[in-house]
Amino acid sequence: MFFELGIGALLAFGALLLLSAFRILREYERGVVFQLGRFWRVKGPGLVLLIPGVQQMVRVDLRTVVLDVPPQDVITRDNVSVKVNAVLYFRVLDPQKAIIQVEDFLMATSQLAQTTLRAVLGKHELDELLAERERLNLDIRQVLDAQTDAWGIKVANVEIKHVDLNESMIRAIARQAEAERERRAKVIHAEGELQASEKLMQAAEMLGRQPGAMQLRYMQTLGSIAGDKSSTIVFPLPIEMLKGFVDK
Repeated sequence: MFFELGIGALLAFGALLLLSAFRILREYERGVVFQLGRFWRVKGPGLVLLIPGVQQMVRVDLRTVVLDVPPQDVITRDNVSVKVNAVLYFRVLDPQKAIIQVEDFLMATSQLAQTTLRAVLGKHELDELLAERERLNLDIRQVLDAQTDAWGIKVANVEIKHVDLNESMIRAIARQAEAERERRAKVIHAEGELQASEKLMQAAEMLGRQPGAMQLRYMQTLGSIAGDKSSTIVFPLPIEMLKGFVDK
């Protein structure tokens, strides 16, 4: 009786041991296999057979990871304090390095992204931070990609999401923008006055060289005034225009 129970328990243990030797990895998964504690090989996807008690496997997901970088206090080069958060897109290219070279590649990448965000943005002024996000995104991505390469990680993209300013800074930026608009309006008005004065000067010089043109312009002015019958207008007539009649 006890012998039969022992045989049954042994068979059940053997079946469980055999089942534990099989692993199924999805298309986007890889298994980093260790044999007696030493790295053996990367296996998958599909069915993977392990030697129970001798080989162990760590699963690694190769899909792109979307990592939210929490808001960071950044002091810009012009001494403005802002809060900036971002989103990071990366994926594992080398499962062996991702498991062996760093304890927790997700945590390590997150911490590195936070420090890099503060370091890179702190080198730029507030105007650059607000107006040149694409260039700053590229700078942060290049720094992160270079540092995570040793972990077998590829940083695909970095996007700055929000730049939060305090109320006093928002009012100061609004006043600066209003002053800039007023400056541009004054410059445009001054340029218009300059162009108009130049044209008037050219017209005066031309009329001064051609007395007949002056008289023609005089008559055109009289014609335009005569169209208004609501009032009586006394208009002086140059004596030069009457010389022809007097001579006759």
